[in-house]
Amino acid sequence: MFAPVIVLPLAVAAQSSSTASNESVNGAPIVVGEWGYPYAGSHTTGRGYGWHPVEGCAYCPAAHFGYDMSQGCGADIFAAGPGTVTLARRFGQFGNSVMIDHGAGTITLYAHLADGSITVAEGQQVTAGTRVGGEGQTGLSFGCHLHFEVRQNGARIDPAPFMASLGLPLT
Repeated sequence: MFAPVIVLPLAVAAQSSSTASNESVNGAPIVVGEWGYPYAGSHTTGRGYGWHPVEGCAYCPAAHFGYDMSQGCGADIFAAGPGTVTLARRFGQFGNSVMIDHGAGTITLYAHLADGSITVAEGQQVTAGTRVGGEGQTGLSFGCHLHFEVRQNGARIDPAPFMASLGLPLT
């Protein structure tokens, strides 16, 4: 039941790899209330939030402020909650990215999206489950995956407990 769809590259997977399942209907992510998963179905997890040096990677920061997940290149990425798209373009080391302002100081970031895959525009209103792009490996990235961040009042916070508090555990 919990079979990985893809294996993350060795440098990422060696950090902490597990498989989570967000079984869904018709390719849409599970939504609980106004929030949902950024993926539909099973995925493999890589680096979590916190201090994770990556051996053999000169450009990988040891401090990791997001949660890495993979289903495979091109897999659909969805908005986790309702809000306004504030960024939908290339964004430094994150490569192609989408940022959504959910109000009350909460922002989510979806990074390393595939070239040409972004399907939302800055200023657009979205809800949980709106497709924002496809999984890719743009920016500073080892292989295809989604780097998912949550920011609260300007500070990056651990996405796992944040999502779990909404009834959406990431692992």
